[in-house]
Amino acid sequence: MEKKTAFITGATSGIGKACAERLARENYRLILCGRREERLAELEKQLSVYTDIHCLSFDVRNAEAVSNAIASLPSEFQKIDILINNAGNAHGLDPIQTGSIEDWDAMLDINVKGLLYVSKQIIPQFIERKEGHIINIGSTAAKEVYPNGNVYCASKHAVDAINQGMRIDLNKHNIRVGAIHPGMVETEFSEVRFKGDQERASKVYQGFRPLQAEDIADIIAFVISRPYHVNIADLVVMSVDQASSTIVNKQA
Repeated sequence: MEKKTAFITGATSGIGKACAERLARENYRLILCGRREERLAELEKQLSVYTDIHCLSFDVRNAEAVSNAIASLPSEFQKIDILINNAGNAHGLDPIQTGSIEDWDAMLDINVKGLLYVSKQIIPQFIERKEGHIINIGSTAAKEVYPNGNVYCASKHAVDAINQGMRIDLNKHNIRVGAIHPGMVETEFSEVRFKGDQERASKVYQGFRPLQAEDIADIIAFVISRPYHVNIADLVVMSVDQASSTIVNKQA
């Protein structure tokens, strides 16, 4: 079988990194994208023993940088089979009236516009070949709004809507489009949300067993390995201890 190429944004930590590690071991050729060049270099060194790796360092918020980076791909990486739109962040946990405009811009620019900028560069080759698979990483915040989640939830609701719109628009082109919406996953997510406050971030995951990044990577590996006529369109994943964004069975 032809070796497939997966393009992963936000590959330097969390779900993106776990996904890169899992797919490398399954012999996918990987294009790993992120802003932190040192982490990309370390990941490339780690995973090159399994497969072919090419790293792109750019900020998904910059449409020109996205376009230039993807245009720079060497010939052996230009044919992309799978796009995993994983880059995303939460910034702050404030009520709407005291929220930071800087935080709002960051969430909307990364979670929504960044996803669109990357997709726009890759979708044309999928249409030309009438084949391709897009996985959009959403959140349970795409399905419900929780206190002080306002703009972050809005950004993930937008991902949910874009995922559905993509699937409709690309249906006639034989392109698979689906979203995975994780609940609470123990990654750097909360540390970023709380702007480096590790103590506050660690408390988010205390008292219960959250999902791990590897759990979502397992699911992504399963989704992209289905026979091509099978499209897993929308999947919500939570740990057993989580029932909703606000109901978590924490032990004292």
